[in-house]
Amino acid sequence: MDTTFSAIANNIKARRTIKPSTMNGNKIPNGHIASILELADWAPNHGNTEPWGFIVFEDPKVYCEQHAELYKAANPGESFNPTVYTNFQNQANNASHVVIAYQKRGDLPKIPQFEEIIAASCAVQNLLLGATALNIGAFWSTGGMVLKPAYAEHFGLGAEDSVLGVLFLGYTDVQPEGKRKTPIEEKIIWNK
Repeated sequence: MDTTFSAIANNIKARRTIKPSTMNGNKIPNGHIASILELADWAPNHGNTEPWGFIVFEDPKVYCEQHAELYKAANPGESFNPTVYTNFQNQANNASHVVIAYQKRGDLPKIPQFEEIIAASCAVQNLLLGATALNIGAFWSTGGMVLKPAYAEHFGLGAEDSVLGVLFLGYTDVQPEGKRKTPIEEKIIWNK
């Protein structure tokens, strides 16, 4: 195989989920974040709708406060858990940036929304692979309030838009080993 394929294959195989708690707190240059977002913009999409969008927080504390307050507003009275609230406030203490990834519904109604979500997910994968190439750790999360309607509304998304998750980005001193539970041979059916 040629060197380009090998470089791409190595980068894909090196991508790991890095939890924000294992990030080291060092700041990523904004130029690096802009570069990986540019890679995201090259995702395949049907009808050139480019249905992805990103909200970037240079200061993760700003994001965490908003997430915690959304949780608090959605859980009044006895359903409010102060430990969960505090965890949301501190979730990204070691991260450098937080990026909300979303699917913005395109203007071609003939394209099904699930295709737009798939395209936007490809954009996220491009971002993650770009981060890996720059030795940036990433955690793609859909926990907490992220998939709740109040979250999308808070960030100005429309009724047909979808939050794909929040990406915590940061440098890390830990590189987990990769593994697959099922051999690739069990996932492929070759037809002749």
